[in-house]
Order: sequence, then C-alpha cells, then structure tokens
Amino acid sequence: MNDVKLEGVSEEKGLGVIVSDDLKSEKQCSAAVVKANRILGTIKRDFTDRSKETIMSLYKTLIRPHLEYCSQIWSPHYDKDIKLIKGVQRRAAKFVTGIMGMQDFQYDERLKQFGLQLERRRVRSDLIETFKIIMNGVYDINCDLFFSAR
Repeated sequence: MNDVKLEGVSEEKGLGVIVSDDLKSEKQCSAAVVKANRILGTIKRDFTDRSKETIMSLYKTLIRPHLEYCSQIWSPHYDKDIKLIKGVQRRAAKFVTGIMGMQDFQYDERLKQFGLQLERRRVRSDLIETFKIIMNGVYDINCDLFFSAR
C-alpha cells in the first residue's frame, strides 16, 4: 500500500479471536481454556454452594461464553483441542455435589445430565450460520464456491 511493505505475522488477534497463519485453532482453544479454568478455580475457591443449580448457573454465565465465543471461526477439530475443551467441562461437572449416585455416572452421562455438551451447541451454531449464508443472503458471497451439491 503506497509502496509500504507490510511485515508478515504468524498470528493476529482480532475481536478476541486468535488467528494463526496456518488457520489452526490451537492457540485460540488454549486461550479459551486458560480463561475458563481460571474462572473455575475462582468458583471452586469462593463458592461453598455446590448445588447443581448454582454451578450450572455460574458455568453458563461465566465459563461457557469463553468456550463458545466465535466458535464458527475457531471450532476445534483436532483431538488435542477437543480434549482441552472437554477437560474444562469435566472439571465443571466434578464440582457438583449433593446429587446421589452422580459420581457413579460415566463422563458422557454426567455431561448429558448437566447439559454440558458443547459439541452439539457448536454444530447448532455452525448450522445457523450456514443457513444465514444460503437462505437469508446475510453475507454477499457466492455459495457455489463454498458448498457443493452431492
């Protein structure tokens, strides 16, 4: 631009999302998990009420937004990134006390009981964005470049 050379960067943060030059979401996942774990630690330290209602309210209000923010852009698809996100969910589910037999549930069943299935929420938000692209014309793009009919 105006004979000024721009330097290349390996990553850039814009609107709270870290985008790397290889378009991998590893750093964004790590950053979201660090924030979420920090908040979980604060909840564990400062709240004595560990009822399902309290923990789920705190989780949905303070933690889940960090794990879902702009997930259409950075949604984890590598196993290591997915395991990081699931680790936060697992840790949150372990906080809940007072529910008889809850410790006997397997991890997936515990997530289902608490409604902590972020994968389903991310797929839903992806589908909503796809609908906006195809049906509503929200974005001025050529859909033939992004989708193929099979």
